[in-house]
Amino acid sequence: MKRYNNLIENIIDQNNLIKAHNNAKKGKGFYKEVKELDNYLDYYIEDLYSKLSTETFITSPYTVFTKQDSGKERIIYKLPYYPDRIVHHSIMQVLEPIWKKTLIANTYQSIRGRGVHKCLKSIKKAVQQEGLTYYLQVDINKFYPSVKNDIVKDVIRQKIKCKKTLALLDDIINSHPELPIGNYISQYLGNLVLSKIDHLMKESIKCNHYYRYCDDIVIISDDKKFLHKCLDILSKELSKIQLTIKKNYSINKINHRQGIDFLGYVVYKNKTLIRKSIAKEFKRKITKAIHTKDIKGVDFLSAYYGWFRYADCYNLWNKYITIYYNMFIESYPKHKYMDRVYKLYTKFNKR
Repeated sequence: MKRYNNLIENIIDQNNLIKAHNNAKKGKGFYKEVKELDNYLDYYIEDLYSKLSTETFITSPYTVFTKQDSGKERIIYKLPYYPDRIVHHSIMQVLEPIWKKTLIANTYQSIRGRGVHKCLKSIKKAVQQEGLTYYLQVDINKFYPSVKNDIVKDVIRQKIKCKKTLALLDDIINSHPELPIGNYISQYLGNLVLSKIDHLMKESIKCNHYYRYCDDIVIISDDKKFLHKCLDILSKELSKIQLTIKKNYSINKINHRQGIDFLGYVVYKNKTLIRKSIAKEFKRKITKAIHTKDIKGVDFLSAYYGWFRYADCYNLWNKYITIYYNMFIESYPKHKYMDRVYKLYTKFNKR
């Protein structure tokens, strides 16, 4: 296996640091610290370069808070924008192309050109076109809090041998006893930790329809016994890196009534629907916006359109967006938001 050396100079190069700032600030241009950095960019980049080149950079203390995510309470660890998030981007701009080559094609989170909807498309093809009839679905128990630092360090050394780059990565890894949710680099490190298992399942066990998004895994097959075998192998392999499968795993048949509930969608043999909890939340929010005559509700509608456009939910979308549109076209025909409302009202039909 090829290992890469002499990477640190590319990571700490000032042009790479400026690019890291530009990437890190996307969607955050209104932050006070981002504006400060933009106003004195040369000073901050020179200061960061000095810290990195003299190996005096140390990961900052975390700000810790809880966040509700799909009904779960998650502990989030947040680092300052400067210098930490810029450093993480500068690292990933150099190492991501190296690490991406080691990952199988069917892992999707935090990888450029992939994501939720590409994963959904692959699963739909397996179920609805190739006609596979059974699926195994597992979730790793408390994945990020359970990943040990020593395991992460071993994994990154499989491709990286540049001592200064490893020292920088080790400082970030050692800044917390687990993989902190909220770090830009954590999701990719999580992918690397599970990559060996991905390759085993795809190449040795011959799981032709194996899909992983973060710590959620779906395997689709026509052989139910094979899926039970896959479950046993996954459990044993995960135990080697001190991880376990949640007890709510499932092996079920796929048909017109039973589908795969994954990534906010439910994939059936003949259709794909939005998960019930998401559809319920959509109806609640749009009903409230209609009741309160909140035209700014179009902001959340745009987000929901991103979900609905990949599912067979025309009737649900059309019912509520029509009511919303008809209310505001009469009351606010020339309002600046109406153009956006009109686009959402019409473009679902143009898919």
